[in-house]
Amino acid sequence: MKGGRSKADTSKKADTKLSMKRRGAEKAKKTVKKAKAGKDPNKPKRPPSAFFVFMEEFRKQFKEKNPNNKLVSVVGKAGGDKWKSLSEAEKAPYVAKANKYKTEYTKNMAAYNKKTAEGPTKNADDEEESDKSKSEVNDDEDDEEGSEGEEEEEE
Repeated sequence: MKGGRSKADTSKKADTKLSMKRRGAEKAKKTVKKAKAGKDPNKPKRPPSAFFVFMEEFRKQFKEKNPNNKLVSVVGKAGGDKWKSLSEAEKAPYVAKANKYKTEYTKNMAAYNKKTAEGPTKNADDEEESDKSKSEVNDDEDDEEGSEGEEEEEE
């Protein structure tokens, strides 16, 4: 029995391979079940933070000073370093602008939420009315066709 394999050894290997395949299939099924919710294009965008308000201005200044620089990462690092070095008093105008944007955003979101809460109920009522009117029109057409068919038979 040197170097020979018994039948029991080969069946164990096959069983482990099958169990591995089954586990992989189960994992794949679990990931497929989750679906991503669609985004509404009418939803207002979140307001920029004070740092991003600062970065809008900083990018313009940085491009003027360094026109040959094309790397976004360099601009981001320089802006981050500059933001960290600013005092609270120097950051105040950017924080004020960010707060202004935030209040506008909250107003827009309130209006958006109000529209979305009202929207589906109005559309459902409109659809029901249109379905009713369609069915009534179809009933009338069926009656007319039936009466015409009877007249043709009588002639």
